[in-house]
Amino acid sequence: MKHAFYIGLTLAASLTAFAADSAGDAKALQGTWLPTKGELAGQPMADAVLKTISLKLENGKYTVFAGGNPDYGTYTFDSASKPKSMSITGTEGPNHGKTYPAIYELNGDTLRICYDLAGAKRPTEFKSVAGTKLYLVTYSRKKEAGAVTK
Repeated sequence: MKHAFYIGLTLAASLTAFAADSAGDAKALQGTWLPTKGELAGQPMADAVLKTISLKLENGKYTVFAGGNPDYGTYTFDSASKPKSMSITGTEGPNHGKTYPAIYELNGDTLRICYDLAGAKRPTEFKSVAGTKLYLVTYSRKKEAGAVTK
């Protein structure tokens, strides 16, 4: 009986830690993100292209502007998986009806995401390889006007 109590206590502590981590990522992912570097199929993306892209994440919804063309959709994430994972589903715009499996890494104001633009399989590492549709991008959080920094 004592063992069941300890197992239950450990499980409750683990679930609480998962909920806290998940809630922490849910809040930390929100905001506007600007790409600082990107690779598609193993090839670096030109800075001129990166400067036309922005990503906004808010309450499970995303908006991407690429060259002025908006793309809207939803995202879900699993901060307990290793690596952390996301699924991005287009609801309006060029990616309407498409779902992209991805992995992410969040470190302060830096967000790294590796997407499979083929929609086939969730990447297992942060790598873009020639002959694939793997898109690896590093974003920096856009500083909001009037925001107070610590």
